[in-house]
Parts: sequence; structure tokens; C-alpha cells
Amino acid sequence: MHESEIISIFLKHLGRGGDLPLGDDAGAVRFGDEWLVATNDMLVRETDVPDIMTPEQVGFKAVTMNVSDVAAMGARPIGFLFSIGLPKGIEVGYLDGIARGLSRGLEFYGVPVLSADTNEAADLIIDGIALGTTDRLLTRSNVKPGDLVCVTGDIGRALSGLLVWRENLNVSPRTRKVLYQKFLEPTARVLEGMALRDVANAAIDISDGLSKELHLLAEMSGVRIDVRSGALPIYEEVFEVAEALGKDPVELAISSGEEFELLFTIPPERADDVRFEFNVIGKAGVGRGVYLDGTPMPALGWNHTV
Repeated sequence: MHESEIISIFLKHLGRGGDLPLGDDAGAVRFGDEWLVATNDMLVRETDVPDIMTPEQVGFKAVTMNVSDVAAMGARPIGFLFSIGLPKGIEVGYLDGIARGLSRGLEFYGVPVLSADTNEAADLIIDGIALGTTDRLLTRSNVKPGDLVCVTGDIGRALSGLLVWRENLNVSPRTRKVLYQKFLEPTARVLEGMALRDVANAAIDISDGLSKELHLLAEMSGVRIDVRSGALPIYEEVFEVAEALGKDPVELAISSGEEFELLFTIPPERADDVRFEFNVIGKAGVGRGVYLDGTPMPALGWNHTV
């Protein structure tokens, strides 16, 4: 089954939610004058950890993928919890590396660990929980017609790095370094998420691919989104990999998951109020669907259950 089908099964039965309807990067409940934001994300070695990823990078990623969801809500991370499932025979050195990576991630994002649990499992599993607070939530359902559609950083390097590793492509050491930086150790846009809290209308983090995230924003907000391929921030190394594999570089870039960049929308008059670098890649309007250079964009990206 696809992830969406699994989620729909549980939503039929889980009627009691928080003060924010389910469907965003994180859930939230009112806590005094603020929102308490909570999210959980699971890392499984078989599907999420390539052989070349070090145990330190595994631990760091487990923190990043959770903190990124909090950032997408415009919240400040305030705590991290995790459970770890360990297969029989796991080496002590590998486990020590994961612990070092978790610690480095928590230090990098300035977040304390609040609780943890461990148990035996058939595979290495790290199930993380991140908490955050904000006085204004950024959601996926608040895109307004006329909004500029924007993205932090660049897209495509994570998938390109995966393809270089999986296909054993002969690329230069420099190209490999540039791609592996995003592939093996991406970072969450925490400061940017907090800065967007007062200027953006909507936001989502790019965990499953820009294309899929655009479709989620358009569907949940009931708008049409038009994107210009020439405005997409794509490194030249992504074009290099696409050419070597005979792929469309734009399609590769919009399919790339685990970028952990922020996709957000802002009113045009607030663009100058954003105090960090970003790229305007399109615009929201009246209608439905997502279009790339005027042509319907397929919902490409990572599926967690296929």
C-alpha cells in the first residue's frame, strides 16, 4: 500500500486530534498564548540508510528529519525524544557512533534530549519526536491566490548523490563532495522557519520531493500553483548527473526527497521582509493543480512504502 492509503485507514478511526487538524508537518495544541508543536519521524536502516552513511550521520539525520518538521510550522524547537530499536549483533562501535551523531545534532540545533527508550528489533530503527513552540502556526492549507511560491537553498542534490552512489557513477571528487553533502548530511532550516513565522502564509518542508510538496500545498489550500523551471535553484552538479544518466535534470530535481529545504508562500508585498536568501519559483492563483511552465506537473517524489 502507498503511504497515503495507510494514513487514510488510521484517520478513519483516530477521531480525536489536537487543536490543529491532522495533515500538516506536525500537530499542535494550544498552550497558553502559544502553540505547542509536536512531530515524530522514523528512520529505518534498510530504507533510509545507505551503506556509505556513517553511524554519526545516521544519528544526526534522525534529529534533522524531526526538527525540520517543527521548522516548517514556524516553531522554535525546544526538545527531542527518541526510541531506538536494535537488532541482535549490532556492534558497540556502531551504536556509539549513532549516540555521538544524536548528540552532535542536538548541539547543532540547540535542542535538549528529554527522554529515550530502547528495545530489540529486526532492524535498526530510530523513532524521533521533536517539540517546538510558536505564537503563529505556518500550515499547508493557508496559501492565498497571488502568493509568491518560494524555496530555501537548492534542490536535487540529495537524489543526485543517491544516484551517484547507487549507479557507481564516475564523477569528479568535487562533484561527489558537493552532492554527498546533501545526500548524507542535510540540515534543517530552523532559523529560516522561525523567521517566516511573521511573514509567510504557508510552509512545508521538502522531505518527499518538491513536486509532491507543491501538490500538497495546492490541494490543501484549494489553489493553483504555477512554477517556472528556469527559476528552480539547481546546482550544476545535478545537471552533470542527469546528463550521465540520460535524465531530465528538472525532473530529477523536483523528485528529490530528503532535501529538508522549506517550501513557503508569501504575499508579494512581504517579500522584502524576509531576512534570508531564498528563490521565488512561482506563484499561486485561482484554480486547482500544479503546473510547470504551463504543463501539469506530475506528483513525483519519494514513497515511503514502495
